[in-house]
Amino acid sequence: MKNKIYQCVLTLVFGLLATQISAQTYPSKPISLVVPQTAGGTNDIVARLVAPAFGEAIGASVVVENRPGAGGNIGTQSVARSAKDGYTLLLTINSAQAINPALYKNPGFDPINDFVPLYYIGATPYVLVTPPGSPYKTLADVVAAAKKKPGELSYASAGNGTISHLLGAMLNTSASIEMQHIPYKGVAPAINDVLGGQVPLAFASLPSALNYIKAGKLQAIAISSAKRSSAAPEIPTIAETYPDCVGEVWVAMFAPMGVSAEVIKKVQTAMEKVMTRPDVREKLTAQGLDLSPVPINRLGALLKDELAKWVKIVKASGAQLD
Repeated sequence: MKNKIYQCVLTLVFGLLATQISAQTYPSKPISLVVPQTAGGTNDIVARLVAPAFGEAIGASVVVENRPGAGGNIGTQSVARSAKDGYTLLLTINSAQAINPALYKNPGFDPINDFVPLYYIGATPYVLVTPPGSPYKTLADVVAAAKKKPGELSYASAGNGTISHLLGAMLNTSASIEMQHIPYKGVAPAINDVLGGQVPLAFASLPSALNYIKAGKLQAIAISSAKRSSAAPEIPTIAETYPDCVGEVWVAMFAPMGVSAEVIKKVQTAMEKVMTRPDVREKLTAQGLDLSPVPINRLGALLKDELAKWVKIVKASGAQLD
């Protein structure tokens, strides 16, 4: 009996030592930064701007991995089920983390209990865009056309239940119009079809559309933030006409629940260094991100607030996916 107790104690001690050593040596191999959406979207752009600086700050190579599918559920699930060692992290947006639980009967993850909030990076609005030469120059033009022929004017989104979809539903309600929603598998193919003239309008995140707007390949009609963006102050907001039609996408980093406190601290400290670098901040703001900080201890509360907000909007829109 004494030998068994002794062996149990040794096992416990060695286990604790192994955990401490692992935390002290972290990271000792590359870190996977999972983006649960396709390339070209907001968090993919942010991930590829942040990853090199994050790697330098934490002392390891950081590999961005796109794992799209089911509106972000597949990549998010994969991180929730990954090893709790800090080598697989999630860089996601609020549409996946805060909207999908209301949209899908079983998204395959619990946004509160399956993840540890690590770091809030920033937020950006969506922009309603149309091709150059389009008859829709202003939001008033869009609303007038939609009222003239209800259900005929269509808009593209990054997919069912995304913020770009729900913003169209919100505008329908606010303006008492009926635009037809056309979902795509990501923002890039939606923009491509608008560029090609297959769809007259699209809601796209500002980072994903800004270069096209600056190059004159897309015409911006209005953005979805409460105030105009410093990256494109010439674009009016939808809220200037319809004050209740506001929605932004924010980007944040999460770890699977169960990662040690020591590893979490190292990741957060590294991200603090990243987000104080002028070159990183300049690149992010140039893409249209508002870098107003959300304290680490407030990110969990922000997520809960967003869950409550979007469940109401999803119900009002009638959107539901299996």
